[in-house]
Amino acid sequence: MAEASILDRSRTVAGPGYNRWLIPPAALAIHLAIGQAYAFSVFKKPLGALISGDPAAPAAADWTPTQLGIIFSIAIVLLGLSAAIFGKWLERVGPRKAMMASALCFSGGFFIAALGVHLHNLWIVYFGYGVVGGIGLGIGYISPVSTLIKWFPDRRGVATGMAIMGFGGGAMIASPLSVALMDYFKTNGTGTLGVAATFLTLGVIYLLFMQFGVWTIRVPAEDWVPENYVPNPQHSALITSSNVSADNALKTPQFWLLWVVLLTNVTAGIGVLETASPLIQESFSDAVMGAGRGVTAAAAAGFVGLLSLFNLLGRFFWSSASDKMGRKTTYAIYFGLGIVLYALIPTLGRNIQLALYVGVACVIISMYGGGFATIPAYLSDLFGKYQVGAIHGRLLTAWSTAGVLGPLIVNFLHESRKAEGFTGAAAYQTVFYAMAGLLVVGLLANFAVTAVNAKYNEKGSVEAEPGGH
Repeated sequence: MAEASILDRSRTVAGPGYNRWLIPPAALAIHLAIGQAYAFSVFKKPLGALISGDPAAPAAADWTPTQLGIIFSIAIVLLGLSAAIFGKWLERVGPRKAMMASALCFSGGFFIAALGVHLHNLWIVYFGYGVVGGIGLGIGYISPVSTLIKWFPDRRGVATGMAIMGFGGGAMIASPLSVALMDYFKTNGTGTLGVAATFLTLGVIYLLFMQFGVWTIRVPAEDWVPENYVPNPQHSALITSSNVSADNALKTPQFWLLWVVLLTNVTAGIGVLETASPLIQESFSDAVMGAGRGVTAAAAAGFVGLLSLFNLLGRFFWSSASDKMGRKTTYAIYFGLGIVLYALIPTLGRNIQLALYVGVACVIISMYGGGFATIPAYLSDLFGKYQVGAIHGRLLTAWSTAGVLGPLIVNFLHESRKAEGFTGAAAYQTVFYAMAGLLVVGLLANFAVTAVNAKYNEKGSVEAEPGGH
């Protein structure tokens, strides 16, 4: 048929003997690229000094930190919304076309934002990086998920963890690359402190880099299963051998319980990530540690980098462990251990236990990252593989909500404590107790998850694998 382009699902079905281990690198290429979003903060100071040319002395016409913060918020909200809206379309057209759409939107967002920087029009930047780029983020984030789960029914956690760790690690590449590009273009006199030229360059780099994923991705044949595949007899009560559609999934209590699970885990994690640098500097300042012994801005940047590393590693470690322990047990650890650690943080701050404080924060963030990587496999266990990408996309609206809710809770509680005269670690005390309380809600929601009622299954739908209850 003339319409069957090389991007269509029908043109991406793998032949016999295809090596399924080529699929995770294809997914990783997409997630490493769109993970750049976590490095957006490196642009904040130069974007706030485009008129003055000096981040230390911004002009009246320069954009404020609050205005610039909206760019990232728009991108994250659009990530969740586009993942929810385009999930069923992705299942229909296949991962190659979706990945190409993601690449075009994500890189196009940089090109439009570059024009906004050049014209000093913030609305164009909002539209470019926030709206168009955010749509690219959402489609790209979910595009490999159902494909990976279909290729790895025996290792769902490992497979999704390998890809989604890329989103956590993308900033580790993007941050130094962006800084180096801005320094280069600023030195070469291209104006706008090198930001516009850097956006254009990143747009080209990511467009080309994401093509590896676009052209490498394949879907398995309908009746394909791994050789010698035997379902893990452990934790099988929640693993269905049937399929539930994305529309029917919304009618189940299990979907909304997992929505609460993701919301609480992400909101609590953002509570640490969003304030990591000022948090550790204020909690362990010279006034607390002694003159010249407090945590400096440079050391705080190292702390943020360490958290990013544990965010990345946690995505792979915890999701892989969930293949052995089961998703429900793994989330019970996230919440049960998390409640203890969040409640412990203020005590460690009061007692000036810096090393333990850092260690506990790293474990907390590893479970934050693990929550993202484990949720697709949890969804597949409960709802089957049929439209798991679309179901995952709809569940990511919990992430969009947490992206707004987390910073609001943290900033409100922190400012309230400061207004009451508390300083240092004490000013953050209610923040961590509130996050521990959120995790109690998540723990209860996870505890309530049971197998999906058969009435929601697709008629005559049984996966082509020897699964079961």
